[in-house]
Amino acid sequence: MDKLPGDIPILEAENEIGSVRIADEVVAVIAGLAATEVPGVAGMSGGLAGGIAEMLGRKNLTRGVKVEVGERQAAVDLFLIVDYGVKIPEVAWRVQENVKKAIESMTGLDVVEVNIHVQGVKISGEEKEEEARVK
Repeated sequence: MDKLPGDIPILEAENEIGSVRIADEVVAVIAGLAATEVPGVAGMSGGLAGGIAEMLGRKNLTRGVKVEVGERQAAVDLFLIVDYGVKIPEVAWRVQENVKKAIESMTGLDVVEVNIHVQGVKISGEEKEEEARVK
């Protein structure tokens, strides 16, 4: 595995035509988007720095996603915030399936594990309270 300028790890595959390179960050973006598509996922938990960046108008698509990419396999850790009232094991299982399917179909990597870490529960109305505090 090589690194691009800026020390971004990449996956490299060669064939008779040339090579294909996929950066770890690309796999993380795919995983994050696939996770947030699942009903019951309120968002991703990225810690204080991620929250500040979003308030400043920058959306980090890899927030709450950690990936480890080998030559042919990938492992993903997702840090989620779920909606109040959902069945957490069911949501987690759907996220695992959706993320695995998306990464495998888009990159050709074999996803060996998708670990879900539920970091919080979003209660409806919380968003409005937080917006009022920011203003």
